[in-house]
Amino acid sequence: MKKFLLSLIVLLGVTAVQAAKPRTSLKISTTRKQTISGFGGACCDGAMKPFGDDNACVSKLYGPGRLSKIGLNILRMEISPSFTGDNWGDYDWNGSLPSAKIVKNRGGIVFGTPWSPPGDFKTNGTAQGGNSDDQGNQKGKLREDCYEKFFPWLNTFLKWMKDHEVVMDAVSLQNEPDWWVSYSGCLYEPEEQVALVKNYAHLLDRETYDGVRIISAEPLGFRKDYYDALLQDQTCREQVDIFAGHIYGHMPLQYIKPVAQKALPLGKEVWMTEHSTTDNIDHMPNWNDNLIFAEELNECMLAGCTGYIYWYLRAHWAFVGTGKPWEHNGKQINFPENKKDELLPRAFVMSHFAKNVTGSTRLETNQDVNAGRTEEGKLQNYQFSAYQKGDSIIVMAINATENTRDLMITLPYNVKSGMLWLSTGNESTSLCQKSDLPITESTNQYLYEMPAMSLNTFIFMEDKGSTAIENVNLVNDDDSRTYYDLHGRRLDTPHGLCIERNADGSSRKVVM
Repeated sequence: MKKFLLSLIVLLGVTAVQAAKPRTSLKISTTRKQTISGFGGACCDGAMKPFGDDNACVSKLYGPGRLSKIGLNILRMEISPSFTGDNWGDYDWNGSLPSAKIVKNRGGIVFGTPWSPPGDFKTNGTAQGGNSDDQGNQKGKLREDCYEKFFPWLNTFLKWMKDHEVVMDAVSLQNEPDWWVSYSGCLYEPEEQVALVKNYAHLLDRETYDGVRIISAEPLGFRKDYYDALLQDQTCREQVDIFAGHIYGHMPLQYIKPVAQKALPLGKEVWMTEHSTTDNIDHMPNWNDNLIFAEELNECMLAGCTGYIYWYLRAHWAFVGTGKPWEHNGKQINFPENKKDELLPRAFVMSHFAKNVTGSTRLETNQDVNAGRTEEGKLQNYQFSAYQKGDSIIVMAINATENTRDLMITLPYNVKSGMLWLSTGNESTSLCQKSDLPITESTNQYLYEMPAMSLNTFIFMEDKGSTAIENVNLVNDDDSRTYYDLHGRRLDTPHGLCIERNADGSSRKVVM
């Protein structure tokens, strides 16, 4: 009897320990946020040099389906003069043309960003920014008497690209207008950007160039004053289609989100167009570095971004290896893993988002308010986001701790099957393992043990045979009947096949 009681106590103790295992609950609502246009990077590697005919990098990174393992679809190219010796020569747009053609042929988006307008348009007479002794420390700005020349100059770029079989999707006003540089650059104050757009943006020939869109200037730190100035002016609001910027030293949820909250309701897009979480480092990014990148991607989505564009595509700290030593503090460092044009682990982190989230609409979750690092470079323990695309619900889950943790996912409607993409940084297994989820019957909940230091992407497939409205509450208790679509979303004007629910809680399928 004593042995029995002792065994029972031990068993109860084990059960209690199991029951006490930490768990995070993720509840996904039907509240829809922004639609995601995609992910990409800049058409350059090493000192802003475009790829030219060297198209292996872009070919591996861009395209849907089997065309690419990574699935990028947005390419940023420079609209700037070539530099030879001490003189700025003619504008060289040819270097990015082969890459742009590949992206366009694979259904992608190509946009151009000026690092500087022509030197003879500027106060310092050169395309350089002016921040160096040999340039006399002259701040290079667009001359007011040349504002009217700016958009016609962009038209010449659009014409050249179209004549060479690339129809540009968008053009930006300026790279980092708030950063005084010694290389190619041009400074604008917020009110100067407003004057340029308000008075002269109508000169961009949208009709001839297939409705090309205007992107705001792209500040170094997603500075709110640059966007507020445009958003407060009606003409500027009508002209600017995409509000863009960079996040060097500026966390997405603190700086992008306030802009997105104003721009998205106006039908505008919000793009993060340049950043690298660990650029110019003297080591190959480790898995901790790459999880920081995953969290940045996730935070940009939670902040309201509709597009995320990385910095270099090819670098040892980017998506594709260079095959060259890294020069750092006067020394050359060789990385055996940095093989020419081989996909790097960071590319597979990007694929979780690029392959699955592009074209989806973000859904609100109960964990959104908890996301976001307080400072750049430090991991947050857990992050989540959710999206709907067609008949699938996509869930991102990042566990940046050294321990496993249970995750209970509650979906907005029933699902019948699913797939998991898992990355743990363990290259001996796979940079991205894919497996079917063991869902045996229709359900709206899924319990999963998140591995330590992992990036997890779930793709749940909707069960169209389920009404999925068991937990939907009537909006007005006085209504005798309410109607929902097969996802459980309330219909103000029911039509087609839908679910009729009565005040007593009973429901049935009807055709309206």
